Amino acid sequence: MDFDGVYRAEYGRCVATLTRFLGDISLAEEAVQDAFATAVEKWDEAPPNPGAWIVTTARNRAIDRLRRESTREARHAQALLLHGPDEPREVGPVRDDQLRLIFTCCHPALSPLARTALTLRLLGGLEVGEIARAYLVPETTVSQRIVRAKKKIRDAGIPYRVPRDGELPERLASVLTVLYLIFNEGYTSTRGDLLRTDLCLEAIRLARALADLMPGESEVTGLLALLLLTEARRPARVGASGELVVLAEQDRSLWNRELIAEGHELVRRCLRRDRPGPYQVQAAINAVHTDGRSTDWAQVLALYDRLWRLTPTPIVALNRAVAVAEVHGPAAALAGIEGLDLPGYHHLPATRANLLSRLGRDEDAIAAYDEAITLATNDTERAFLENRRARLRSG
Repeated sequence: MDFDGVYRAEYGRCVATLTRFLGDISLAEEAVQDAFATAVEKWDEAPPNPGAWIVTTARNRAIDRLRRESTREARHAQALLLHGPDEPREVGPVRDDQLRLIFTCCHPALSPLARTALTLRLLGGLEVGEIARAYLVPETTVSQRIVRAKKKIRDAGIPYRVPRDGELPERLASVLTVLYLIFNEGYTSTRGDLLRTDLCLEAIRLARALADLMPGESEVTGLLALLLLTEARRPARVGASGELVVLAEQDRSLWNRELIAEGHELVRRCLRRDRPGPYQVQAAINAVHTDGRSTDWAQVLALYDRLWRLTPTPIVALNRAVAVAEVHGPAAALAGIEGLDLPGYHHLPATRANLLSRLGRDEDAIAAYDEAITLATNDTERAFLENRRARLRSG
């Protein structure tokens, strides 16, 4: 039985559902963790609906715990668990436990890192170390922010609901970031296998729900288009032996044409609105990649130039260098990334290694691959880099 797979697939939904019952994120998370610990002891194989089993067990554990408590708050929570309605009265127009949890975690009273770290922990089931690697920060920093965020949500009485229309815009940027990061963790997991399809599909589902909630927000449309166009390429991203297949080598006949068509239509909708934002530009870049038999790199570079003007970050500069290499050559691209500072980010030395090898500087490229391999945490990506290094060594 793939218990880890069940945990990854069900953890976020179970925490979100139990938070609706309990009204306390920390208590919900503890109860779900206890339920999974019980499952390890009792399951020989997963039940037909493992999520329902976990939620029921966690709810019962929470009731037992609250019965042992003597505070008024504990007695009130116990009454809700035992006698409360199955569905809460929703303030916003969307009835979705996970979307409610995202908006709760993305309350403006919390710091930006705390918002995304807490949501990735609760919705994605990511460990603190995985989140720390995604943000290139120490594990202790992430752990402290998560603890403080949950305490602040509890102490400040931050409501577990989708906000009213007037409150939505101030939460939007954080929510979009969270959905983007959840999808990215599914598309390139920080550890283990390359893909976590459950996270990709969950991020897309939540992005669709958000687009229904805020149909006039161009960046919401842009994010959904970006996720769809990226997901469309997933079937070609892993080879027959489980190896990573880069974009230039992918079999385009394996791409999902329905998702591509939907994504292109959403990009055209954004263009008609003419209110460009970072997610819309990234979606447009992916639309170029998925339009026709090959990529128009000059158009991609022009879009990266626009993205750079919107968000001049080292990550954008690094991704832009790939397009620069195709249009102006690897030497120009290498010059553009030499000053970048991205400690712990393996894609920087991996990109440098690729550019150096194209310039015939094999020894320098091998050294860059060594650095990238040391930093890579995903098994599939590490194997890909090791293969590229071995090809250079063999001449």
